Amino acid sequence: MSANKVDVSVVIPIYNCESFLEEAIKSVLNQNIKCIELILVNDGSTDRSALICEKYVVEHAHIHYFYQSNSGVSVARNKGLLEATGSYVFFLDADDTMENTFLKNSFDIAISSQSDIVVVGAHSCSRFPNIMALPTWGMLLKREFLQQYPEVRFPVGIQPCEDGLFSHQLLALTTQISLSPNSSYYYRQHDDQNHNIINQNSDKVLDQIPIWFNILKNFYTKYNLHKSHALHLALFIEHEPFELRYLKMSLNNSQRERLFGLIRVFMNDKVLPFLTENDKKKLSFLFRYFLSANTYQDFEEFYRKCEDKKIRKIKLKLFLLKFFPFSKKKTLRLQSKIGAKNN
Repeated sequence: MSANKVDVSVVIPIYNCESFLEEAIKSVLNQNIKCIELILVNDGSTDRSALICEKYVVEHAHIHYFYQSNSGVSVARNKGLLEATGSYVFFLDADDTMENTFLKNSFDIAISSQSDIVVVGAHSCSRFPNIMALPTWGMLLKREFLQQYPEVRFPVGIQPCEDGLFSHQLLALTTQISLSPNSSYYYRQHDDQNHNIINQNSDKVLDQIPIWFNILKNFYTKYNLHKSHALHLALFIEHEPFELRYLKMSLNNSQRERLFGLIRVFMNDKVLPFLTENDKKKLSFLFRYFLSANTYQDFEEFYRKCEDKKIRKIKLKLFLLKFFPFSKKKTLRLQSKIGAKNN
């Protein structure tokens, strides 16, 4: 491999992350793979992020810095991809870090298997082969593969789910997928994360979901994938708009009714007609009931009973702990589950 050839391009989109940015940059510089480049895309930060970027650009020839007016994380990632020269591309969030063997582990697997996508991390790999989407940090992507499909990019103006829509489409376009379960990525959770802020505005998220569905409809029609990838699409709808939005977001009755209708219409029109009976069995029992319920109130009543049953089971386990020598850690974990369900 020539000295000038870049193995992996790491793209970091940046927006007001001065508290964490240096840690993210250092975790890239500490990687034990030599032929990498780091692409920093500043999405109009108003804090000290620009000064931090400029400092590292001066010190390291393989770090490239770009500034854009605030346009969103999708535009920043797409800009980084456009500037990338590596054989593979990895997207690192500016508030996260990775262990020093992370890129080499995944790149070695990519080269040995000539993969278009390397699924990274034990959690993501455990879902194989029914992976319907990946977070940005859960995939190493072959740049040549991305160049074959220039229309598949992070959707502009979409957040959350921009990484889900991007990865879902890529996963549908190749079977050259390999796994790198032993690579560790350190995902930082904090209150200022964009997806936390956005999810607090339920109406904004619901307004975007028809756009998600339109992106999916156009993609599946363009590549004639409705029949061959019906389960792939069904699992995505089950995970993103149903589990992550309908079940986990704080929605009022009007919002629940609206989302219930959106999901049902899309599934009935674009997905269910193409699912085999065996495919349907791979959907969760809860989602299958959701699709068969007459109204959202019918589903809510069923879901409440399911949750009550789960709580009763957990309380029974806690009662039995009095008589069996389970660890204190397990007891606390069960108690925390009850607390989460009651909140």
